[in-house]
Amino acid sequence: MSELFDEVDEEVRREQLKKLWDKYSIVFIALMVLIVAAVGGWRGYQYLEAKKAAEAGAAFEKAVELSEQDKHAEAEAAFTDLAARAPSGYRTLARLRAAAEAAARDPKAAAKLYDDIAADRSVGGEWQDLAKVRAAGLLLDSAGYAEMQQRLEASTAPKSTFRHSAREMLALSAWRNNDMTAARKWLDTIAEDGETPPGLRSRAEALQALLPPVAKS
Repeated sequence: MSELFDEVDEEVRREQLKKLWDKYSIVFIALMVLIVAAVGGWRGYQYLEAKKAAEAGAAFEKAVELSEQDKHAEAEAAFTDLAARAPSGYRTLARLRAAAEAAARDPKAAAKLYDDIAADRSVGGEWQDLAKVRAAGLLLDSAGYAEMQQRLEASTAPKSTFRHSAREMLALSAWRNNDMTAARKWLDTIAEDGETPPGLRSRAEALQALLPPVAKS
């Protein structure tokens, strides 16, 4: 008797499943097609992105070779072109290298390119700080101390990646502009930072020896 009931239950389940399939088969098939299409689309996107990255890497290497061959104008053009069309990672690197190549022909124009990177929040904080420091380095001989201070003081913070370079440039700028108080301030900051690189520390000590003695009150 129980076997009869089991057979009836099985028949009822099959009938219910058939009704569900008849009612929702189109929806199910459409859903499966969408899933397959989505997976295929994602794989295709990954392939294209990998291809773009590989092409950008090859183009970047060629531009570096031009720079190493002292073909700075050609290298600058190659990096500029790459910056306009490469994936985001290579784009920022290419912009920095284009600015570096431009420095060979026009330091002020190169500083402007670095300034543009420094103002672009999409590139990330460390890249912005690096661009600020490089721009300031190009203008060190021509800009006044006030301008250098405006450009670099934020980069001298204790946790800033490029604080050592920023402090050294501010000390040099102050010294060249006869602001010995500011020069001594930055040289003291360099001396007090236990993480100051040895080479920079030696240069700072040499510059400090050139400062006039502090007047006694």
